Amino acid sequence: MSKPEGEQVFDVEDPAGDVNIEDSDQRLMKLGYKPEFRREMSLFGVLGISFCAIGILTGSSAAFQAGLFSGGPLGLFWGWNICSFFMLLVALSQAEICSAYPTMGGLYFWVSKLKPDFPVLAYCTGWIYAIAMNLTGTSGNLTVALFIASLVEVGSGRTLNRVQIAAIAWGINVLSGVINTIGTKAIGRMSTFNIWWTLGGTFVLIITLLVKAPVKNSADFVFTDFENFTGWGSKGFVVLLGFLQAVYSLEGSETAGQVAEEALRAEFLAPMAVVGSIIGSWIIGLAYMLALLFSVQSITSIQTTSYAIPIAQLYHDAIGTRLTLMCLSVICLAQFMAAVTAFTASSRLYYALARDNAFPAKGAFMALNRFQAPYVGIWMSVLIGCVVSCAYIGSVIAFNAILSSAAIAVMLSYLQPIAIRVFWPSSLQVRGPFHLGKWSWVINAISLAFTSFICVLFILPTAFPVNKTNMNYAVVSIGGIGMIVATTWIFWGRFHYKGPVLTNVAQRPESASSDEKMA
Repeated sequence: MSKPEGEQVFDVEDPAGDVNIEDSDQRLMKLGYKPEFRREMSLFGVLGISFCAIGILTGSSAAFQAGLFSGGPLGLFWGWNICSFFMLLVALSQAEICSAYPTMGGLYFWVSKLKPDFPVLAYCTGWIYAIAMNLTGTSGNLTVALFIASLVEVGSGRTLNRVQIAAIAWGINVLSGVINTIGTKAIGRMSTFNIWWTLGGTFVLIITLLVKAPVKNSADFVFTDFENFTGWGSKGFVVLLGFLQAVYSLEGSETAGQVAEEALRAEFLAPMAVVGSIIGSWIIGLAYMLALLFSVQSITSIQTTSYAIPIAQLYHDAIGTRLTLMCLSVICLAQFMAAVTAFTASSRLYYALARDNAFPAKGAFMALNRFQAPYVGIWMSVLIGCVVSCAYIGSVIAFNAILSSAAIAVMLSYLQPIAIRVFWPSSLQVRGPFHLGKWSWVINAISLAFTSFICVLFILPTAFPVNKTNMNYAVVSIGGIGMIVATTWIFWGRFHYKGPVLTNVAQRPESASSDEKMA
């Protein structure tokens, strides 16, 4: 049977004796890996994974107050556009590497191939990013629980306590595990659905806010009003603190790389999803943010709200109880889908690390069920999520510190492959169909500078004067993650991990054709 025009077929025999290997599997075999997953994800499925992971509607809603109190509308608007531009450059840097190495190891595997003579760097990147994805999913599931708590309070006036909210989060964690266990098709369909849900939901939210808000703010307020609830005296620093809201909302585009081995034409679709998800999120997030800023009735009431999610107060002030219930439900479902994909990423990364002897219990974490899902990694993610959620019962401050460290850990993981590309430009010895050409080094250098700056900004105090209740404990939490990773390397990793382990012994790794070689 002939293939459609433009679809390359390679008559290369794999270890199982199959022939007519498609381009994506052929590229994977050249990297030294035998295809294990069915390729069932289309462009919308892969794009939806990144779109879900970013969760632009949910991230912008859950973190909106952080920017509102640190710079106000001025900081939110300009911070969003500035950070979106730089995050797009980061995405371009990642997409170029992803196109060359479309494997589910993602950031970890990229580092291992870019700097094979320094295995500790790949090991630490993989572990830090796996922890970050696990904590990101945990954070997302707790946010779903907080939205549910806000829905209950808006609808009935009943305030849920921390134990009840944590119990809801545990249930959401388990449900996330069940959906991931069903496999690639379920996740792909959910991700595709999430694209349309986010687009349609954002449109509904924007129209509802602009039509029903009793008072519409002026353009002068939206684009120039400065607010400072931080206690810091420097206006510039306060606005920079507001950047954290934008960066937090835009993290996750690289998640497309985690499902590259389950995607059709992964060397093209995965990098396109990485970049496309940032562009789409920039535009959608900007439209949503403007609607919120034109419709906000009282910043003070948002600051003093009793609702579990402060933005619920903005909606309640602007559109009333019934419409607030509708809008929060739209955001809550989008948040749930975003949290599910974080566990998708973490379980695939556990698989990739175990495959290369960078994670213990190799056989267990590489086991696939009949739905082609790495179920041990999925349920380990669920278990960690439930355990971490227990911290919310004891101390909200401690829990927030743990989750803040997830955002920093993601940025630290971004830092590694980009830094290698800047200081060792020839490290990318092969390239895929998506590449940056002569602009590669410049884009990577700018991305490195921005990522480094954000990593520092994330650990600075967000309030002044600093005391035990408002201190940014993320620096302590990220230090703890660093100690865990360093300890595992010293006592276990350096004896077991030597770099990627080839599972396709019939193919020599990276036997790239001459037209793939970097000019």
